[in-house]
Amino acid sequence: MVSVDEIRKTQRAEGPATVLAIGTATPSNCVYQADYPDYYFGITKSDHMTELKEKFKRMCEKSMIKKRYMHLNEEILKENPNMCAYMASSLDARQDIVVVEVPKLGKEAASKAIKEWGHSKSKITHLIFCTTSGVDMPGADYQLTKLLGLRPSVKRFMMYQQGCFAGGTVLRLAKDLAENNRGARVLVVCSEITAVTFRGPADTHLDSLVGQALFGDGAAAVIVGADPDVSIERPLFELVSAAQTILPDSHGAIDGHLREVGLTFHLLKDVPGLISKNIEKSLEEAFAPIGITDWNSLFWIAHPGGPAILDNVETKLALKEEKLRATRHVLSEYGNMSSACVLFILDEMRNKSAQEGKATTGEGLEWGVLFGFGPGLTVETVVLHSIPTPQTH
Repeated sequence: MVSVDEIRKTQRAEGPATVLAIGTATPSNCVYQADYPDYYFGITKSDHMTELKEKFKRMCEKSMIKKRYMHLNEEILKENPNMCAYMASSLDARQDIVVVEVPKLGKEAASKAIKEWGHSKSKITHLIFCTTSGVDMPGADYQLTKLLGLRPSVKRFMMYQQGCFAGGTVLRLAKDLAENNRGARVLVVCSEITAVTFRGPADTHLDSLVGQALFGDGAAAVIVGADPDVSIERPLFELVSAAQTILPDSHGAIDGHLREVGLTFHLLKDVPGLISKNIEKSLEEAFAPIGITDWNSLFWIAHPGGPAILDNVETKLALKEEKLRATRHVLSEYGNMSSACVLFILDEMRNKSAQEGKATTGEGLEWGVLFGFGPGLTVETVVLHSIPTPQTH
């Protein structure tokens, strides 16, 4: 008879979970931040709110965002005037859009990741799908399985309404799946579309305007597995450890509520201050086992909630300017795409490291950290280990 211990040993992978491929996608409609205040106040018929428009202009200027991508365009918004009001019943119209478009955008990112990975999609054993845009049954995970033609026996996990920290959560879950199921190949997809949060301005709720100035649409996919088959697979980053914590005294700092008017977004407290005050503790806990205390010796993938968060973290930890280069680049080119952001930054970093001839996928460094920040003031901390970049001779 085989013992349970022996069965467990055969079920587990030998090595650590590893990111094996990354793909990203955005809608085709690109919005330039410099033109956005005029567009936004025009389409929502709010041009008479001149003072608020000036405020919004300043928000857009300070956002450090050059451009964003949005599924919503003039045509769709003209057909759905309720979505342009600050608070009007519009959940059905929003749901009709996101339930179709979120899996579609996810499929685009996933197809790129699968192509890079090099194996047949029939080898995908698990699917994690994450979105804060819309809710449905069967979920976006099911729709994506159908769109991609994955095996019906693929083991699915659907994560709704997690918000901006979830890019870390999906990697934490993928790590556990890959390491505890020998041969598992986990397709992770984060797909976000702002059609659920778009609304007109209100001078009583400036925090809602902050969201309108920051959020963009995008989807990112990664394939995670342990014990890579190096004849086909090209490892990019190893997932060494993952932790989640709720920051002290942060209750109500970031809230989102799904209502008849769509998903409302509230920033109630000093979010950048709360994050920067507590971030060192997360770093110390994550890197004590490795013996690292110099935060400048790490490569950084931090969720770009907004420029103030990045500035505060940089100051608090005395980070060199180049540490958040990849993060700031993604913020500038795409805006805040919620859960998908950190995966876009991973992609940017490995590409830039290869282009610049760096020795590893992590800007030439060995160890790195990925941070997700979001509602509840939840922080996800993932310790990454980079891989030597393929040297082109």
